[in-house]
Amino acid sequence: MRFELNEKSYLAELERELAIDSVTGQYHELQDYFIKEIKALGFQPEVLRKGGIIVDAGGEGDPLLVTAHGDTIGLMVRHINDDGTLKVCKVGGLYAYHTERENVRIHTRTEAVFTGTVQRKNASVHVTEDELNKEVADFDKNSFVVLDADVKNAEDVRKLGIEVGDYVAVEPRFVYSNGYIKSHFIDDKALTAALMELLRSIKEGTVVPARKLYIYISFYEEIGHGGSAVPADIKDFLAVDIACIGPEQTSSEHKVSIFCKDSRFPYNLDMTRELEASAKEAEADYVLDIFTPHYGTDADPALVAGFDVRHGAIGPGVRASHGYERTHIDAIKSTYSLLAAYVSK
Repeated sequence: MRFELNEKSYLAELERELAIDSVTGQYHELQDYFIKEIKALGFQPEVLRKGGIIVDAGGEGDPLLVTAHGDTIGLMVRHINDDGTLKVCKVGGLYAYHTERENVRIHTRTEAVFTGTVQRKNASVHVTEDELNKEVADFDKNSFVVLDADVKNAEDVRKLGIEVGDYVAVEPRFVYSNGYIKSHFIDDKALTAALMELLRSIKEGTVVPARKLYIYISFYEEIGHGGSAVPADIKDFLAVDIACIGPEQTSSEHKVSIFCKDSRFPYNLDMTRELEASAKEAEADYVLDIFTPHYGTDADPALVAGFDVRHGAIGPGVRASHGYERTHIDAIKSTYSLLAAYVSK
C-alpha cells in the first residue's frame, strides 16, 4: 500500500519552517513553532532541557523512535573588525565558499535582528580581480559579514547591540520549480516537515501506528549529540535525514535511500531489511546506499550514549549537501510513503 503525501500541505509546512532561523543552539523560535503546531494537532510534546521535542504519537508495544533534526548549520560572530565588518566562525559544517554573496540575519541578545551579506574583504572585480581569482574563500582570512547599516568601526557596530557570540543565519532562498525543491537547509527541514505531515496523518487516521511511536525533533544533530537523549524504553531508532548525492553514490533526487552504513557505523542489518521490505510494500522508489567519509545521523550518538537499540536511517536524495541544496518532490513522496508504511507495520 502506498501512503500519499499531501503535496500542497507539505510544501507550505516546509516553507514555514525554512523561514524560521535555527542554527544549532539557536532553536527557541522554531521549537516554539513546533510546540504550537503539535498541540494544535492534539498531541502533547515533551520538551528536553537541552532543547528538542519528543511526542508520543500513539500505538502500543516495542517502542519505535523516529527523528529528524530542526537545527541547521550557520555562523557566529567571532570578532568585530575595526572597519565595522564582522568576522564569523562556522557552527557545524558550513564552509565559506557556500556562503559568499549570501544574505544573512544577525540575531542579537536583545532579540533585535540585523541583516547583512557575506562578502570577500576585497570583493570588487574591477580593482581586485587577481586576488578574487587566486584566493579561496576563508572565514579566517578573507570572508566577512558586511552589515546593512551605516557603520564605520567596531564601536558603531556595538552601539547597534551586536556582539561576539551572536548567531548569524544564512537566508534559505527557498524555491519550488518543476517539482524541484531548492534551498539552504533542506537538511533537515525537508524531513521535519515530513514528520509534521506524518503527525497530521495519524490525527486524521490515515496512518495508524502498529507499535508505540515517538516522534523526536532534535536541535543538535549538526554538532553530533542530538540523538544522545531519548526515551529509555525505545527498541528501535529511525533517523530520517538527507541522502547525499556524489561520486559512487546510488542516491537520487527522485528516490528515497535506505542507509546501509555511514562514516561511523553500519546500520542494523535486520532493521535495514525491514525498511527495504516496507519500501516494496509502499511502492516507494528506493535505493540502498553508503555514506562516507563525513556523514552521520542522530541514530549514531544514541548508540554511543549506550542505548540498547537497533538503528536505521532513510531519506531523500539531496544534491549539494550543506550548500544550496536541491531535491525533488518525488524523493520526498517516496520517503514519506516508506516512513508511513514502516511505522504502520
